[in-house]
Amino acid sequence: MLEVKNLYKSYETAKTRYQVLKGISFHVEKGEFTAVMGASGSGKSTLLNCISCYIPYDKGEILLGEQNLGNLDQEELAEVRNEKLGFVFQDFMLLDGLSVRENILIPRIIRERADREAEEYAVRLMELFGILHIKDKYPADISGGERQRAAVARSLINDPFLILADEPTGNLDSKSSRTVIEAFETAKSEMDSTILMVTHDSFSASFCDRVILLKDGLIYKELKRTDSRNSFQGYLLDTLKEMNNGE
Repeated sequence: MLEVKNLYKSYETAKTRYQVLKGISFHVEKGEFTAVMGASGSGKSTLLNCISCYIPYDKGEILLGEQNLGNLDQEELAEVRNEKLGFVFQDFMLLDGLSVRENILIPRIIRERADREAEEYAVRLMELFGILHIKDKYPADISGGERQRAAVARSLINDPFLILADEPTGNLDSKSSRTVIEAFETAKSEMDSTILMVTHDSFSASFCDRVILLKDGLIYKELKRTDSRNSFQGYLLDTLKEMNNGE
């Protein structure tokens, strides 16, 4: 579904060049829920921005399905972002002047396909994520967890190849965080969705099938969940401690 091959990205400030990504390679299978973790400055947000093609990368390849994103022009990239990628942001990015239902339909409106089928699909998504009862409310009138579940529903309305989630629980309390992660689990189990999530939260990451740990622009280790969520979180915390201590 997603393949990243030998990806490099650097930034230049004055006369200094900073290498942020240093030859990263990994893949995400269809229907897999994968997390990327690492300390601030490890390159995880830069990686997500490269995959979404919001920033250019120096060299390497990013394949979404069979499509090489590096070969596309700006118009083609805009089409990929709307039709093949779904986005969930830390700050929800819902439009205050639109209802929950209308926010979910925005990607279909952009495609000029906000038809009856889209309306019915939006209802199904709201039912799945437990937000149908607030469909006519506005973002200011609902909780943070409800806003983020609405954002997850919006990310799915076009049946994207891949959902990119950037710290989706970063602004939420523990109870709301769990409902949002459970929404991702529902998307995976009910819709075979593929999700790549950047997070600093080991609790959220422990629900994933696999966690990719970044350190200094390189993949430090990939951890695969083979046991209970609690056991995986313990393994993850131990590995994070080892990584951060430089052992």
